[in-house]
Amino acid sequence: MARGLDHIVHAVRDLDAAAATYGRLGFVVGARNRHPWGTHNRAIQLPGFFYVELLMVAEPEKLTAAGLPLLFGAFHRDFVSRHEGYAMLLLESRDAAQDAAEFRAAGIAISDALRFEREAKRPDGSEVTLGFALAFARDAAAPDIGFAACQHLAPQNFWNPAFQAHPNTASGVTGVVLVAENPSDHHIFLSAFAGERELLATSSGITVTTPRGTIQVMDPSAYRRHFGVAPPEAGEGARLAAMIVSVRDMAAAAATLAKADVPTAKVMGRLVVGPQAAMGATVVFETG
Repeated sequence: MARGLDHIVHAVRDLDAAAATYGRLGFVVGARNRHPWGTHNRAIQLPGFFYVELLMVAEPEKLTAAGLPLLFGAFHRDFVSRHEGYAMLLLESRDAAQDAAEFRAAGIAISDALRFEREAKRPDGSEVTLGFALAFARDAAAPDIGFAACQHLAPQNFWNPAFQAHPNTASGVTGVVLVAENPSDHHIFLSAFAGERELLATSSGITVTTPRGTIQVMDPSAYRRHFGVAPPEAGEGARLAAMIVSVRDMAAAAATLAKADVPTAKVMGRLVVGPQAAMGATVVFETG
């Protein structure tokens, strides 16, 4: 089963500071939510059914059980003990149990389908219940990145056009970028994770084209050429480094960033906000 991009987790130590950072980048940021195992988040919805999950471990004392507290909560606790930035990539799922079975058959599964619910607030302040099912996978060559397929069990309670009208005119996310010393080391895993057999290999790395966006893996020198900023330290294998956002009006996006005094670089027709200005992540704006 082919899986498109669903969302990316930006793990931080200060959730409100992260919300303010994305606000300066021209995004509408949702209210604070709480997971039962002690992580708190705020979501940024993009048209096209993709979102950024800003996440902090606010109550580490609750990370005591197996399952989601370990695979999601403790993973992010350990990640932010080393650095901030993009920590986990989640692909869309129509059936998390089936995805877990496919991951198991491919030798990359680390869980069955795990379900949970949380409360969220609508723009008018009313509360709704959201449900999710996650199937986790692991790339043994990239222990610093979390991977999962995410099934939305109550999507009508989550997606809301009021959260998707951003001052920077964002119209969607076209891709995410990983950095690795040897991109080909991740070819087999990403093929199984995305459910896509055909991957494009170039001198810069590899690209997986999913039903919704691309996953690119670049070596550090290619990453510098494409985005004009230093890549994160790859550490043990790979890091999730950048998100590419399409905007309807690049002039409006540039004006929004300039008004907020956000440092940017213009590279290959794109506007790039580097990790020093975006709490360890790189956000790339392109016309789309």
